Amino acid sequence: MKVTYPHMGTMAIPVKGMLEELGLEVIVPPPITKKTLDLGVKYSPEFACLPLKMNVGNYIEALEQGADTILMGGGVGPCRFGYYGEVQEEILEDLGYDFEMIILEPLQGDWKELFRTIRLLVGNIAITKIKSAWQKGWAKAKAVDQLNRIANQTRPYLINRYQASEVYKRGLKLIDQAETIKEVETKASLIKEEFNRLDRKEDFEPLKVGLVGEIYVVLEPFTNLQIEKKLGEMGVLVDKSIYLTDWMEGHLFPRFLKRDQEEQKVKEAAQPYLNHFVGGHGLESVGETVLYSEKGYDGVVQLFPFTCMPEIIAESVLPTVSKDLNIPVLSLTMDEHTGEAGYVTRLEAFIDLLERKRRKEKVI
Repeated sequence: MKVTYPHMGTMAIPVKGMLEELGLEVIVPPPITKKTLDLGVKYSPEFACLPLKMNVGNYIEALEQGADTILMGGGVGPCRFGYYGEVQEEILEDLGYDFEMIILEPLQGDWKELFRTIRLLVGNIAITKIKSAWQKGWAKAKAVDQLNRIANQTRPYLINRYQASEVYKRGLKLIDQAETIKEVETKASLIKEEFNRLDRKEDFEPLKVGLVGEIYVVLEPFTNLQIEKKLGEMGVLVDKSIYLTDWMEGHLFPRFLKRDQEEQKVKEAAQPYLNHFVGGHGLESVGETVLYSEKGYDGVVQLFPFTCMPEIIAESVLPTVSKDLNIPVLSLTMDEHTGEAGYVTRLEAFIDLLERKRRKEKVI
């Protein structure tokens, strides 16, 4: 059995570590490129959202490299993500590929489903082995999220902002290569120290921007045209409302107190503007925007695929949030036709707006 799965930001690193710890041969799809996107667009329905098309491109490239089993996440609620697995399976079968699709549905508080899925992959296996694999994958997921946060918090302060991306890439490679949890922690600490040694500007106060929106577009740099890097190199401190570990908690953890408390806080923040679940992360986009305002952020950027219903609902609500709380919001939709030049122009104009707003408030 040769297992593959789609890219979503840095997800390949912890998932690879987890599956290899279970004794599986892993075929990681090549890094996402225009070729990946072109393959997905060619064979996917035109009305399908961008993440589905990217996934199909990932699968085709991995299957061509010898993969015979696809591991795919499932979903619940109005968002079309819950249909991805079935639709993608039909597309690939129509193309003549011979493979097995295993869909990992959200646990919804029950570990038994996870054990059933794992046994489909590796047969009967000791619980201790499953625990060991999970711990290794979780350690790598926490490490890559930590490095991402540090890179975003460091980049705007640097004299040479391009250094942040170089150190970050080096850190991801070291985490990927780490064989043990101790090695993961050691290498993450080394990279953190390397960030701390970079030369910084004195007396610099960056603009602060929060990123909200649909999880795939927020997490996948190819899809969002490297927005964290672009904003950071403009001198903006970027914070994402959702990280890889959040997705893993939602899919692979039963409900637990800390996560419940965090979600309740977001729901309460959204309550005056959107008081019910709309699928995907639509409710969270509204609630997190309110929370960014309370934290003193200068602005918020909402990212989502073209035709994403939950985020379209959030987009219709966010102008009211923006007006009430005096926090500018830029909504950006992404599809295969999104041009980088126009995209960058909109970001630059948004940052100019935030800078003018800050100067005006300092005068007052």
